[in-house]
Amino acid sequence: MRLDGITAGRRGVLAGAAVVAAAPWFAPEAQAQLGEVGIAELAERMAAGRISAESLTRYYLDRIEKVDRRGPGLRAVIEVNPDAVREARRLDGERRGRGVRGPLHGLPVLIKDLFDTADRMHTTAGSSALEGARPRVDSTVAARLRAAGAVLLGKTNLSEWAGGMSLTHHAGWSARGGQTRNPYKLDRSPNESSSGSAVAAAADLCVAAIGTETNGSIVDPAAANSVVGVKPTVGLVGRGGMIQGVPSQDSVGPIARTVRDAAVVLGALVGVDRRDPATAGSRFHTDYTRFLDPNGLRGARIGVPREVYFGYSNHADEITERAIETMRRAGATIVDPADIPTARQLEDIQTSIVVQAFEVKRAFNSYLSSTPGEHPRNLAELIAFNRDHRDRELRYVQQDGLEAVQQLDFSESEYRAALATNHRLSRGEGIDAVLRRHRLDALVMPTGAPPGKIDLVNGDSYLGSSSLPAALAGYPAISVPAGFTFGLPVGITFMGTAWSEPVLLKLAYAFEQHTHARRTPTYLPGEVGF
Repeated sequence: MRLDGITAGRRGVLAGAAVVAAAPWFAPEAQAQLGEVGIAELAERMAAGRISAESLTRYYLDRIEKVDRRGPGLRAVIEVNPDAVREARRLDGERRGRGVRGPLHGLPVLIKDLFDTADRMHTTAGSSALEGARPRVDSTVAARLRAAGAVLLGKTNLSEWAGGMSLTHHAGWSARGGQTRNPYKLDRSPNESSSGSAVAAAADLCVAAIGTETNGSIVDPAAANSVVGVKPTVGLVGRGGMIQGVPSQDSVGPIARTVRDAAVVLGALVGVDRRDPATAGSRFHTDYTRFLDPNGLRGARIGVPREVYFGYSNHADEITERAIETMRRAGATIVDPADIPTARQLEDIQTSIVVQAFEVKRAFNSYLSSTPGEHPRNLAELIAFNRDHRDRELRYVQQDGLEAVQQLDFSESEYRAALATNHRLSRGEGIDAVLRRHRLDALVMPTGAPPGKIDLVNGDSYLGSSSLPAALAGYPAISVPAGFTFGLPVGITFMGTAWSEPVLLKLAYAFEQHTHARRTPTYLPGEVGF
């Protein structure tokens, strides 16, 4: 069960421009003024009085209406905050009276529909079973964003129950939100469960978005939608008030259009969380932008783990080879190959099933039993609810993932032994082993294949990805845009040891500055044959 798997040429650019020119929903005048503008520039415009939090919030709400709900119908946003404009207006007043809280003051952010918000929004994991549920307290993530002065613009769609509902891939589909679509080609998968957050960031529906990852659910959709996704070390960002799946693997991170913007948002999220014991030993920084260096590749030692993480997509391999050559020219020492010794073991590791089944059941039961409202109180009741509402909940997606978790029963000792095995193979004998052996700063590999077509009947195709080692280890990874093939985005992943976010951000930023590989979405319809 997977919870939470050629640079565009002139023709592609011209096709995208034609779509922009012809589409009334695109609002080109507003796009020219605000589209793709980064956090630092938005903050400068606000400081100069050229825009306000209220006008920026209204701009994004208009984009959501025209691009997400109408126009191409991306369905990335599951719900907008009915109080967003009022919150923005209040923050404008605060700016005039007391000054700004920080770089996110007045900037609209979307969060995945897994985070409690003590307001008029729902928290549902995309399930109709939790419609109407009203948490009493903000999640840690929501509270920290509010404290930083961000406007909570709304919540993003996802693979229902973070992808844990079904054993097949139905990325970006939920009963409540429908099917999220890739903004580069609308018949293509948005990839994995933080798909709504990645699509929203790519399509300029927010300044940045928040995603979660158990195994690939930040980095994979970031790559598929040509944005930056940061999957932090487990324990860097508190998960209090979040619907979790596999707590030993779950992490929370930003998805943004640039590495700098992702670094700004990450600094607002980190810290010790009394509701999340994993953060007790957190090694966090409140300003990750200070690690960004356009020359950060110079002198770096970067390994290329070819076994398992190359070879499943010629297109992804080709783009990654060019990326590696770019790093070499920028002054990095490339160690190739630098294989993870346990790579093949990790792909077929049976202890992962034990850990997921044990943790998912307890995490779901804990959340459902403690959340106010009329809804299923445990996993068994949720499964029964889905059967009773199969026309909506099980129209496309089966719940064989939930049923498997409910049926499997492992003891505490079996679970502890399985978790120790996962950590040993992915950490000391895995990522850390190859880093030590070659004295590496990080590993680099394709994030995944170009996004395949959406298939609600059979499930999306899945060729491979690089997310598993960091997932099992609880280690950080960053996906950054690397190029395009047939108009479809491909990203590369920088992966490192625990708490190495500063190093990974430095490398990702330098690569980004050397390539500028990201392109704005084209919103093209699918074509027969590819």
